[in-house]
This record gives sequence, C-alpha cells and structure tokens, in this order.
Amino acid sequence: MRTKKLLILYIALLAIAVSTMIMLWKHPLHEIPPRDYEQIKEEGVLRMVTEYNQSGYYVAGDTIEGFQYELSQAIAKLSGLEVQTHLEMSLAKSFEDLSGNKYDVIARNIPATSEIKEEYLFTDPIVLNKQVLVQRTAEANDGKQPIRNQLDLAKKTLYIPKDSPALLRLHNLEIEIGDSIYVIEDELYSSEQLAIMVAKGDIDYAVCDQQIARLSQKQLPELDIDTDISFTQLQSWAVRKESPVLLDSLNSWLNRIRESGLYNKIYERYYGKRK
Repeated sequence: MRTKKLLILYIALLAIAVSTMIMLWKHPLHEIPPRDYEQIKEEGVLRMVTEYNQSGYYVAGDTIEGFQYELSQAIAKLSGLEVQTHLEMSLAKSFEDLSGNKYDVIARNIPATSEIKEEYLFTDPIVLNKQVLVQRTAEANDGKQPIRNQLDLAKKTLYIPKDSPALLRLHNLEIEIGDSIYVIEDELYSSEQLAIMVAKGDIDYAVCDQQIARLSQKQLPELDIDTDISFTQLQSWAVRKESPVLLDSLNSWLNRIRESGLYNKIYERYYGKRK
C-alpha cells in the first residue's frame, strides 16, 4: 500500500514538474516585457547601452566621461528621467538586448543603413562619420609610406572589432577593387585597442570610425588616419520599431541640445571642431 502511495506521489510530482517546464518554455523567466514611453515615464528611468571607450563611456580619474554619456546626461536634465547607462562592447549583443527589452536605446554611432532600418528605428543623425584605415606614419614605420590608394589594400590583412559595421563595407570594397582583402574580426579588442596594436607594430592595419581614430591619434601620434575606407555616413542612435513615441522624444531633446549650443561643446571636447 505504501509503495502504491509513493508511486502516485511521484507521478503527481512528475506531472507538476512537466507542466512547470512547459509554462517556463512558453513564458521564460528571463523574458522582459516590452516597455512603451508611457511606462518609461511612469518608472522614471531610461535604459541606454553604449560601449566602453572615449566615444561612449569611460572613467577618467574620479569622473565619468564619454561623448554618448555626456549627451545622455544632457537628455536626463531635459527630460527629468534617470538615464541608466549600461556597457556592452558587442553591437550585435546590444541589438539583441534592445530587441529583448533589456535596454530602451542603443547610444552609439550606428550607420543607419537601409537594411538595418527594416528592423529598428533611428534618431536624427548624431554625427557624420566614415570608416578610415588606421596605419602607422612613415616615421613610425621605418620610412614605409602609408597606403593612400584603396587598390593597394589587395592581399592586405585588416583588423576590425567583432560585429563592426565596417565588415560590410570591406566586403563591398573587395568587389570594387577586384581582389581579396583579408579581414579579421577580433573578438577581444575594441577599435581603440586595435589602434594601440597598430601603433605598437603588433598589427599593420585596422579599420574604425574616423571619430574613434581621431581620439586615438591624440594619444598615439604615430598613427596615420588619413586614408578613407568609406564615404561619409549618417550615424544615429537606435530604438525598437515599437518605440516611435520614444524616438520622437529623443529627437526633440537632441534638437534642443543642438539649439542650445551644448551639442557643439560636447562634440568639440571629444572630436575637435567639425570641418
């Protein structure tokens, strides 16, 4: 009799376990419900994700700096929202977490291509940017002159961070020059770190945003960044397709920051005067 009762108990527990697993499969605990702008206002918190570098967010001594960070803090003052800044080096992971409702905004200089616009909404342009070749100057490279013609990139090995928007441009450039360009997507290092490796002679070439390249060159004068890889692009912040009201609010705040002259002050602090 006791064995029969235990068997019934085990069967009941197994049924509960299976039903719980089915519920978790349908509604996983880690799934975060979508937030619209009304919920953001009600909570009083706007969640942004950016990268850890001088263009995004970084710690200098006892202060926090970064182009995107300062823009986000200006938005916090205008909106009355608490802007929480999260860090993620991978752009692909940032988009994944944006889609998963972990963040509300990707605050990075993202090229707003037609393909990516099908999946996300983008703010009015934050910066005008382009991809440049990071290499050593002749003085820092035993007199070897920097590459100036894109045709000379044939058979060269270029480093970019993993998931860099430069990858698509380099594939197109291969077609344009009719020859192979060997591209290595580095999973460990950011654009700034790759620039340091170029300066030290660990690698010969990297490709990154001109804005990042300018910041790196200030610290590493042995770098040459005068060879363009792409045309000038409009680069913006991204939000989910389901967040048009948030997008309108961001554009309104950014426009007010520009009109006040604060945007130019922040821009010039990190990138210098616009040409």
